[in-house]
Amino acid sequence: MNQTFALTRRALLAAISLGLAAMAQAQTWPTKPVTFVVPFPAGGGTDAFARPLTAVLSKQMGKQVIIDNKGGAGGTLGASLAAKAAPDGYTFFMGAVHHAIAPSMYPKLDYNIESDFIPVGLISSVPQVIVVNPQRVPATDLKGFLDYVRKNPGKLNYGSAGNGTSHHLAGELFKLQTQTFITHIPYRGAGPALQDLIGGQVDVMFDGLGSSATHIKNGRIKALAVGSDKRAPGFPDVLTAAEGGVPTYQVATWYGLWAPKGTPKEVVAQMQAELKKALNSDELKNTWTGLGTSTPNLWGDDFGKFVSSEVKRWASVVKASGAKLD
Repeated sequence: MNQTFALTRRALLAAISLGLAAMAQAQTWPTKPVTFVVPFPAGGGTDAFARPLTAVLSKQMGKQVIIDNKGGAGGTLGASLAAKAAPDGYTFFMGAVHHAIAPSMYPKLDYNIESDFIPVGLISSVPQVIVVNPQRVPATDLKGFLDYVRKNPGKLNYGSAGNGTSHHLAGELFKLQTQTFITHIPYRGAGPALQDLIGGQVDVMFDGLGSSATHIKNGRIKALAVGSDKRAPGFPDVLTAAEGGVPTYQVATWYGLWAPKGTPKEVVAQMQAELKKALNSDELKNTWTGLGTSTPNLWGDDFGKFVSSEVKRWASVVKASGAKLD
């Protein structure tokens, strides 16, 4: 009886000790720079939101939040590295809708977005925008674009952030719904694809509005339509796809933050609190409007359920479109 009591007491003391250690860690976190793994090269949509966000977080938290760009394999390389990072509260993963698509496109992934990460929160959700190089595509609106593509099947090409990304699937979905053919050219991230669109090496992109916003405003590329049911904040003159004649085309690019599985829940809660504060700051609200989005409000388990629903949704799109790795 005494031995059982002693064992129980030791177990209780150990649990209390662990709890106190976790509380102490949460109270002192962060004591050093925090890293956000961004699984695409600089210049893409994820990067466009990560940079202003980490700048604000760095000021709030008193420790630098560093971006580590790890591009490749449609964003799955960076996700794999982040999933294997030490769950000590100093590495987070800033992924995107691409990571809900990847399970249907990459059957041998060595990580699981639903079980190998802790969902922290949704950072932004922006409509996909159909953009063209105005020097290469003789169309000023979606109707004119469709007329040209139908008369010239296979003549145009579209760049994407890589196989299995939302850019790729958005293009395939558009082709499926409009019964058109445009050749897919995958890149190692939206940034390089966007630069080639601006430079005239590719004709079209189905891009997240966040990364295209600046180039639309300065006239380097032409926005034909957004894939949402209403016009995007900050871009009132860009029609919706429905207004342009394709009512079924609705695609959004969202970005979120995860922690590696095993990260102390107290640290995750603190990061959520910091994110909420940052996203509700006037600085980021103004930046988000300029990038075509509003401030989201989806956290923790609710964000995780949203991701799971997106995994199922994109699996059905992949199946219907017949999209494959090029």
